[in-house]
Amino acid sequence: MKLLKAVANYIAYNKALGKIFTAHEQTLKSYVRAIGQQAYLFDIKPKQVSVFLYGAGPLTNTWHNKYQILRGFYCYVLSRGYIKTSPLPTTIPKRSPSFVPHIYSRHEIRALLEAAFTYQINRSKLEPYMVHALILLLYGAGLRITEALSLTLADVGLPQALLTIRKTKFNKTRLVPLGKQLCEVLSTYAAQRNQRGHSQNPDASFFVMRNGKAIQRKSFEHAFKRIRAHAGVCRTDGVRQQPRLHDLRHSFAVHRLTTWYEQGVDVQNLLPVLSVYLGHSNLAATSVYLTMTPALLHQANLRFAAYALQEDSHE
Repeated sequence: MKLLKAVANYIAYNKALGKIFTAHEQTLKSYVRAIGQQAYLFDIKPKQVSVFLYGAGPLTNTWHNKYQILRGFYCYVLSRGYIKTSPLPTTIPKRSPSFVPHIYSRHEIRALLEAAFTYQINRSKLEPYMVHALILLLYGAGLRITEALSLTLADVGLPQALLTIRKTKFNKTRLVPLGKQLCEVLSTYAAQRNQRGHSQNPDASFFVMRNGKAIQRKSFEHAFKRIRAHAGVCRTDGVRQQPRLHDLRHSFAVHRLTTWYEQGVDVQNLLPVLSVYLGHSNLAATSVYLTMTPALLHQANLRFAAYALQEDSHE
């Protein structure tokens, strides 16, 4: 059987099971292009697979992601007797150290919000008040940038202080309550948006450019890089990659957990609530935030020390 046919069968099989298979499908199609659409399964050599896995750059965790996808594919074709042996490498390289997101301080958040109004030297395609509102939403509600840019007027319930997040990373819809300050900022932006004469169709994008068109993710990420540089926010921990737009979401989660610790509430009971709010697929994805910053660890240690002293007093 040709590789192209086997990959098509494998993709169809997983979709029939109801799996969200988009990323896997893209990788597998890339694999077919790299090996050749006319290649037969039994002709594929380990060296060809290795070249695909390593790519052109240095070894990264992408190697392991691609390997796991190919591993599933080859388990499928082996189980059906299309080939007798797998061309996948038997030696697995060590994973690169996990990337540590930048947790913005509250001072840095304020600097970014102020820079949203002053970073532009010349007239831009993005309105400063829109940029300010969008950055505050990403931090204040912990949204992914794709979720925020996908919001329509119908999704933003300002009277109810409630967002409807659709088309999420895990193909789920969730409701996100808004705090009073954030809701006021979004209401101000909505009024300014209306004054500009932008579409009031319920299906129209909530966040738009000066010309009323929807904002592309790459365009806003590019603008954010300039805002961050203008605000003087940078990493000082030796990590080459500078603070990212997505780190606003991480910062929201860590700051929320830190506040709960400071307030003395039961964080373990509230962790599932935060997980649902963020739209995580499982609790483990949220639990990683518990060890992300010294400030959060300090609060956890204080809580444990108080608990230990209480236990000792009962002995």
